[in-house]
Amino acid sequence: MNKEFTLDKYNIKVKTIYRNASAAFLYEKALKEPTLTKNSTIASSGALIAYSGRKTGRSPQDKRVVEEETSKNNVWWGKVNIPLSEESFGTNLEIAKNFLGTREQLYVVDGYAGWSLKTRIKCRIICARPYHALFMNNMLIRPTEDELKDFGDPEWVVYNAGQCPSVTHVAGVTSHASVDLNIKSKEFVILGTEYAGEMKKGIFSVMNYILPLKNILSMHCSANEGENGDIALFFGLSGTGKTTLSADPERKLIGDDEHGWDEEGIFNFEGGCYAKAIKLRQETEPEIWNAIQFGSVLENVVFDEYSKKVDYDDVSITENTRVSYPIEYIDNAKIPCVGKHPKNVIFLTCDAYGVLPPISKLNPEQAMYHYISGYTAKVAGTEVGVTEPEATFSACFGAAFLVWHPMKYAEILREKMKKHNVNVWLVNTGWSGGSYGVGNRFSLKYTRAIITAALNGSLDKVDYVEDPVFGFQVPTHCPNVPEEILIPKKTWQDKSAYDETLQKLAIQFNKNFEQFKDQATKEVIEAGPKVFANK
Repeated sequence: MNKEFTLDKYNIKVKTIYRNASAAFLYEKALKEPTLTKNSTIASSGALIAYSGRKTGRSPQDKRVVEEETSKNNVWWGKVNIPLSEESFGTNLEIAKNFLGTREQLYVVDGYAGWSLKTRIKCRIICARPYHALFMNNMLIRPTEDELKDFGDPEWVVYNAGQCPSVTHVAGVTSHASVDLNIKSKEFVILGTEYAGEMKKGIFSVMNYILPLKNILSMHCSANEGENGDIALFFGLSGTGKTTLSADPERKLIGDDEHGWDEEGIFNFEGGCYAKAIKLRQETEPEIWNAIQFGSVLENVVFDEYSKKVDYDDVSITENTRVSYPIEYIDNAKIPCVGKHPKNVIFLTCDAYGVLPPISKLNPEQAMYHYISGYTAKVAGTEVGVTEPEATFSACFGAAFLVWHPMKYAEILREKMKKHNVNVWLVNTGWSGGSYGVGNRFSLKYTRAIITAALNGSLDKVDYVEDPVFGFQVPTHCPNVPEEILIPKKTWQDKSAYDETLQKLAIQFNKNFEQFKDQATKEVIEAGPKVFANK
């Protein structure tokens, strides 16, 4: 407890405030915390197990951005950024402060977002749950003792009153949860959801707004570094293999989720990792498994009452089980979490249609098109007999966190690609030889070999053919990979079915891209797939 520290300037008057408390202290408080649902406990690994109550994932439909004069002309308004009036934000802020002010004790976490000393921002988290404080102590970059003494006033403040529901009679609030970003006042308010990821993604949304103003690309991706200092970025939606493929024991991990790219190179935004824990295995993801130790937070997992061993296959609470830990818990993490300009950028997709090549090379305009599209495909539904794939698109592989129009980010990407001569690859970790239910998923062994060949330059020395519909370049040879799987059509027994399915996917790409045509250039629009008549 810091006796001199107060929250009086925020009009929150609480007698007991714990600022940047140790993990051991927060464990003790969490274990004694009265909750309406499950109580926290300690896993056999030493990690803290905590529960987020009714909400076990983000609430994108409850996210709001304040419509005010300093930023309203920059924001990509619509389903992602739903406007909220300054008056309504003021009401929600008052509700949050009033709630926090009634607590017997509060927790404050002061830390940095961004490993670049030039652009990092000072953040303050004010919360009532010790598990939330430990989570953000993991996820923000932790100040040294001297930095904390001289921290001063933060630039951005997060008020986490997640235990307190929002009020639906407030204009613009449509449920008992409201997650509100005010760019002008540099404040973020959380009501009605205790899911810890809302704090992390709130700070990410902040970075997604302020960095492009400086022509710095903010990215939802992982990053690693090879022995020679070469940097690779991995973009991909859930289920594409981003975490698995970027966690390479032969390469140093710079970060698993959020990065910036400036004039000096790339830098992680965070001081920790937030990994999915569903079906986690020590054999397949040893780096994550070994990071689950004292100081880590396991969220919404099921465990054995006596042994305290976690059952990572049990999804009875949620499929979105998670673990948060400081990045230094990864043995091969690179700290400080910065690197040179990337040599390779990899877009990962799990194409359940089975028509995209396991790897293809994109030109700058195609890279912009596929970056804006953010495609993957999943098997639709869980009903018996339903095997038709379902296309999923998320702009810049993270639409929920964008603030500007996707074209803004894509233009910065193109500029940096050209300036630094970056290779961009589209890697399909999905199906081959047919769509889901007919074909088979690509072997992880072959996908790893493909990634290795792209990163070590082996694919610079092979011949390519152009895909007739998508137009990207497809290698005809890759070390340690059977040549017959590199060209998708060759793996399909029914060639006409392949052509029909490819066209079907192309149509979905074009349909999705209609929403971006108002700001996309002619060259980017023309970089999309071609749809042929009578196919």
